[in-house]
Order: sequence, then C-alpha cells, then structure tokens
Amino acid sequence: MKIYGWGKYPEIDADLFFPKNKSECFDYIKKNSFIPRGSGRSYGDSANANNVLQSLYLNQIIKFDKIKGIIICQSGITFRDLISVIVPEGWFFPVTPGTSFLTIGGAIAADVHGKNHHKEGSFSDYVLNIDMILGSGDFVSISRDNLQDLFYATCGGMGLTGFIFSATLKLKRINSSKIIQSTQSSKSLEEICENFEKFSSANYSVAWLDTLATGKDFGRSILFIGNHSDDKDLSLNKFKSLNLPMKLASLMINKYTINIFNKIYFKKNSINNKNKSLIDINNFFYPLDSLKNWNLIYGKTGFIQYQFVIPKNNSVFNLKKILKTINDHNEFSSLAVLKLLGKNNNNYLSFPKEGLTLALDFKLSNSIMKLTKYLDEMIVDMNGKIYLAKDALMSENIFKKTYSKWKEFEEVRYKYSALGKFSSTQSKRLGLL
Repeated sequence: MKIYGWGKYPEIDADLFFPKNKSECFDYIKKNSFIPRGSGRSYGDSANANNVLQSLYLNQIIKFDKIKGIIICQSGITFRDLISVIVPEGWFFPVTPGTSFLTIGGAIAADVHGKNHHKEGSFSDYVLNIDMILGSGDFVSISRDNLQDLFYATCGGMGLTGFIFSATLKLKRINSSKIIQSTQSSKSLEEICENFEKFSSANYSVAWLDTLATGKDFGRSILFIGNHSDDKDLSLNKFKSLNLPMKLASLMINKYTINIFNKIYFKKNSINNKNKSLIDINNFFYPLDSLKNWNLIYGKTGFIQYQFVIPKNNSVFNLKKILKTINDHNEFSSLAVLKLLGKNNNNYLSFPKEGLTLALDFKLSNSIMKLTKYLDEMIVDMNGKIYLAKDALMSENIFKKTYSKWKEFEEVRYKYSALGKFSSTQSKRLGLL
C-alpha cells in the first residue's frame, strides 16, 4: 500500500506488518530490513520504507506506579491513550509534542520537544529505560547507566538503531487538568524575543507569528503563556475530533485568505492581551487535534513543515533575513510557530539546541523546493539545524554539516547491528547506511 508522513510528501509503496506481541516482532526482525513506524505523525519520510513494522497494536500499559508517577508502556501507545489514564491520577508528561496522536516510540525516536524546552528539555530527558530489539535479534534494556551509547543514539535516532518495544517514563505531578493561559501581543521581532525572555519563568510559552505582515507590522506576533492551574480539578473534557470539508478548505489556502486571517487573528488576540483564561489541558497542548484531517487542507500535493533552530546570538537579525527571503521569493507560510529552546542534551541526533526555533508550513510546489534549498544554506551559515522529524527535503551535505555527531551515530549503529537492517527513505537521502 502507499504510505506517507503527515505532510503527504513523499509517498512510497510499502509492505506493512502489524505485530501483536514480542514473538511476532522477533520473527519479523530476523527476516526483514525495515523502518519502525508508529502513527505516521512525522511530517516527512523518516518512517517511510519498502518494509515497515507498524507498532500500533503494541499499545498496552505494562505498569503504572500512581504514587511515584512512573509508567511502563509499549511503544505503540499514543499520548492520547495515556492522557485519560494519567491525568485523573494527577500526572502529566513533563514534555509533550503538539499532537496527542503521536506514539511513545515515535516521541523517543524523534526526541520531541514542546512549549517548555527552555525549562524542561526534551522528551527523552524523562525516559528512564527502553526495551528494544536489535538487528541481531537480541532483546536489550538500555538507559543512561546501561548501554549508554545505544541509549543516546536511540533517543532522537529516528528509528535507525533498533525496534523500541517498550519504555519506562517519569511523569510530572499536576493538581489540575486545566492550564491558565494569557497572551502578550508583540509588534516586532525584537519585542517577541524580549517577551520570551521576560516570561521565561512560565511553565509554557509559544508564539504565533504573522509572516505576511510588512512595513510597520513586520514581525508582529502573539505570545501564548501557560501555567498549570492549582484548582484540584482533574476531570477531563470529552475529546472530540472533527473532519474538515477538504474541498472547501483546500481552496482557502492562498496568500490573500491567509493574510486576512492573520490580521483578524492578531487583532482578536491583541484585544484579549494579558487577559487570563482557564483552558482544558487538551486544548492548550493539542489545539489542532480537534481537526482530525487538517493535514489534507493543502490538497493532493501535500505540504512540508520546515522547522529550524538558530542560536540566540543575532537571532532577530537572522529571523528578519529568513522572513525577507521568503517574501522576496513571493512565497508564504500558512502557519508560523516560534518557540524558545534551551541547551542541547547528550543524544547524537536530537534537534534542540539553545536558541529560537521557527516552524513554517508551506504548500508543496517546485518553487517551495527551490526556496528550502536556499534557506538550508542560510541555516548552515547561521550555525543552525533542521528538525529531522519534519524534514522531507534536506540534502546529505546539509545534514552532515549541521548534525556534527553523525559519524559517532553511525559507529553506534554498526556496533549494535543496525546498519542495513533499519533504514528509511530519509536515512538514505541523508547518507546514513
């Protein structure tokens, strides 16, 4: 069957296998070279291959210590599956991505970050142990204290070191299922960067950026600030996910409609500036999950999410340069999300490094492919890097310039029998064996 990532590009013919237990995993791994895949929520081709081991049936909670906040679960379980179990008991994830439909195995493989990286780091920082099957067929338990090199290669390793069967996670104590949210409007890139620092003590922060604004409005944005409530209400609102009418929605993604939307959105949130509101935990962290098929609004060709990080030094100047380049190419991003990142961890291929990260959604076209190549070179010159979980176009040259530990990563893969056994369309494009 044909498979693709969340951006619908690129597409590949694949044979999918859905194991239901450990024994079926062993049998498959002995006979095949493949890539592990969770719910297909990486945007590009990191989980694309001719042979795919899909983990969605490996979705059980093995043990949950409600006192210590430690949970052991299989890799195919999603954040959505776990939320209904852990939140009513007063626990949440220390770090969560922007969708609850991601699997735990996928979160480890991409070492996802959230709205609090500058305070809490990446998802893998709260992974205590991983049970996985190697290319040799061996079943091993890895951690920071056992097979450390394999642990640091697996976290952020995009499924290229072995098959994650289960993981032990440390959760975060909460006293409410609600988030207290406030907003701060900014009229320039200088102001939004200042506001990130000003409100860095908040639990969570993320900014919406109007990339189409020009002149005196250039760089205007809205910073969303969140803190856990302490109201002792751990009840969850009933989750609903609706389908969009795609034919109608796809016609609305153009420069003119997005420009109108941006003006209205900025004005609305500026009016509510500094006002506080109590928001359900699902709505705060996963707003797009309420639209089940929002990735289809870009039509048959799909889209790419281009996410990069650049250091804080000269970040305002460099962001201006990037946004001006996009405008000079007569292109536009339908959505732009800006976040503050903290220091990098010890993982070989993890994305975050201290600085600012900007995620841009582009409807796919030949001109966008040319633009991203140009942007890639700019990111290299700025000492930045591009997020592998979103990547669909990066070249081997750019990857090896920006991910400085790729050679060490390959050495670990060789050591643990992963070379030639675990590979994806992405890994081949990036020159990983």
